[in-house]
Amino acid sequence: MADGAERPLRADARRNREKILTTAARLFSEQGLDAQMERIAKEAGVGSATLYRNFPTREALVEAVYRNELAHLCAAAPALLAGRNSPTEALRAWTRLFLDYVTAKYGMIDALRAIAATGGNPYSQSREMIRAAITTLMDACAAAGEIRTDIGPADIAAALEGIALTSAGAEHRRQAERLLDLTLDGLAVRR
Repeated sequence: MADGAERPLRADARRNREKILTTAARLFSEQGLDAQMERIAKEAGVGSATLYRNFPTREALVEAVYRNELAHLCAAAPALLAGRNSPTEALRAWTRLFLDYVTAKYGMIDALRAIAATGGNPYSQSREMIRAAITTLMDACAAAGEIRTDIGPADIAAALEGIALTSAGAEHRRQAERLLDLTLDGLAVRR
């Protein structure tokens, strides 16, 4: 296009791209960088040419998976608020999604570091996006009188990052959930 804008994908191309991203996220989470591009294509139900047309390099795929997972995580906040009985339940559910996001990212960490080392910035705006999602959830909880107002989104983001750093990986999931519960229980308004 003349103005440099990308042409929107056809519906089938968009579905294929989403299948690739979903499959790659799962396989990177399970196998780290040992996940083979051909296996990702096969399990996504697309040909290798389709995979490479969308993501010409492993690094391009890793960065797209990371950004896709981040977008899904942040977009979940309003949806959870709309579908839960209380904002606190939505916040608790979102923190579990945050663990899923971190676990997926953990399998890709070496590739993300390599991208950053070559001058790419897969993390640009991720901190701001996550804080915005937390703010949305905490504002709803505070408006409902369910959480303390002396603790801000930056504090919760730091707590989540700390839990994620010490408990990343599927083998530590139960401990991470206990730590999340402890953190969220500390937010509750004492009646």
